[in-house]
Amino acid sequence: MTTSESALSVTLEKVFGFTEFRGQQRAVIDALMGGRSSLLLMPTGMGKSLCYQLPARLFSEQGRGFTLVISPLISLMKDQVDAARAKGLRATFINSSLTGEERAARYRGLARGDFELVYVTPERFRVADFNDALAKAPPVALLAVDEAHCISSWGHDFRPDYSRLGDIRERLGSPLTLALTATATPQVAADILSVLGLPDAHVFNAGVDRPNLALEAHGVHGMDEKVRAFVGYRHLVPGPAIIYFSLISTLREFADNVSRLGFDFLTYHGQ
Repeated sequence: MTTSESALSVTLEKVFGFTEFRGQQRAVIDALMGGRSSLLLMPTGMGKSLCYQLPARLFSEQGRGFTLVISPLISLMKDQVDAARAKGLRATFINSSLTGEERAARYRGLARGDFELVYVTPERFRVADFNDALAKAPPVALLAVDEAHCISSWGHDFRPDYSRLGDIRERLGSPLTLALTATATPQVAADILSVLGLPDAHVFNAGVDRPNLALEAHGVHGMDEKVRAFVGYRHLVPGPAIIYFSLISTLREFADNVSRLGFDFLTYHGQ
């Protein structure tokens, strides 16, 4: 089933508040609406979520089912769902942060077809009650696999349950799938497509360039130079900043020096 130009434009503006797509968003959405599974490599903050949220609304309106989003980060799900709901999307998350009663209520809502967008971790598929609710729910029109690099043991954040998503996708009836990540080497991208069973998926690669960001190295030696460099950069680039240290002892020494200069800051370390 194809989608008209007007339906895309109306949904983009009415639901998401934009009058035009950014970068490869339109091409990705066109591929999905045309029934072609895809892998999207796009830098963080460039609008990956729109690429599955807009189709989620259209698929729901067309009566094709809901969009199931696999995400590894429980800590971000509430923010993601709150942002989606603010746009008017019927979204929810199901994870271990909920009480048993809250999860049961969402399972019932899933089975009734109350949602067009549902966020879960891959570990959720181990839970019998969740699988029972899925079996009673409308079909999965789109499976969105966020942080898809977690699938690959060659990636920087391997999650074992992500490696089971190929089997899970098959159990769901091999639905249309969009895998998303901010970065992936060719080997990781190949792993993603292989595990998910998507040999013919289209790969959209927006690169990793962030024109609004810059990276440079400035060599300093000893604590005095570190402090002087910090003070100089604070005058050149005011506003929030994060400074990383390889040693806690260095962090503490630096904090003592900067505190005496009257700067307001917080320190954090894992001990």
